[in-house]
Amino acid sequence: MSKMTPAEMARKLASGLLSFPVTHFDAEGRFDEKSYRDHYAFLSSHKVAGLFAAGGTGEFFSLTPAEVEKVVRTAVDENKGRVPLLAGAGYGTALAVEMAQSAERAGADGILLFPPYLITPNQDGLVAHVDAVCKAVKIGVVVYNRDNAILTDESVARLCERNANLVGFKDGVGDVELMTRIHQRIGDRLTYVGGLPTAETFALPYLEMGVTTYSSAIFNFMPEWALKFYDAVRARDHAYISAALNEFVLPYIAIRNANRGYAVSIVKAGLKAVGRDPGPVRAPLTDLTAVEFEKLAVLVDRAQASLAARKGPVLAHAAGRH
Repeated sequence: MSKMTPAEMARKLASGLLSFPVTHFDAEGRFDEKSYRDHYAFLSSHKVAGLFAAGGTGEFFSLTPAEVEKVVRTAVDENKGRVPLLAGAGYGTALAVEMAQSAERAGADGILLFPPYLITPNQDGLVAHVDAVCKAVKIGVVVYNRDNAILTDESVARLCERNANLVGFKDGVGDVELMTRIHQRIGDRLTYVGGLPTAETFALPYLEMGVTTYSSAIFNFMPEWALKFYDAVRARDHAYISAALNEFVLPYIAIRNANRGYAVSIVKAGLKAVGRDPGPVRAPLTDLTAVEFEKLAVLVDRAQASLAARKGPVLAHAAGRH
């Protein structure tokens, strides 16, 4: 069982950068526990405010419930309470409740609640879905607002009134008006997390709305670069942010946008580019082509070299490929 209260978990999440470890698979597509442990230890050794096991970048949608539990238990064991650890839960309400309870038993500190499967419910249905999961566990819950599960500010207010352990709101929509409505209505009752693909693109404008943190997929393969970018956002260093967007983020997005599903595939490719191969993505996703991978590898090398040059010769060695 987690030793963190929901409020404590939320405060820690709001204090820094977040990330989703990819889920490692072997050549046959089976969960590679040893490689995943190594990767989780690598990420948690950096200054990260929270990690999400079996999240979106962790291919939650491609894992069976039993595999989700195994991934979460592995992460909990490797984490050892170092940072807040949240586990993915989703699909239908009954299954989401079971997965949330399983994660709580495994020792996760919180739940990231994904949208329900397939259907697009109305607001009452969405409220009932989130409400059921919150009431099924004592650990904190962060609701992921995206796709077929877009809550209004009225719905979020209702849920906050009913559930003290609803402590976070992760935005995957990019609707500035909606985010403004929610933040103005709820205030600091919730921790707000930027959750759009390649969240660095939206980090600075979202900060002005009270979204103090975001989940960085890039942190998987360039944690020092991701942390430097996050610090620049918090310092509102427009010059640095603009240069980083032009030199790496926007070209990276161009590769990501070349095919459907690449928001996950490109992260695994990034890890491969730095010598920490996490294995392939699972169907129905597809890996980058050889040409796309080489373009990404060049971008990553340049970004690593640029960061190392700013830090001096000692870190220049550490920033190279492993």
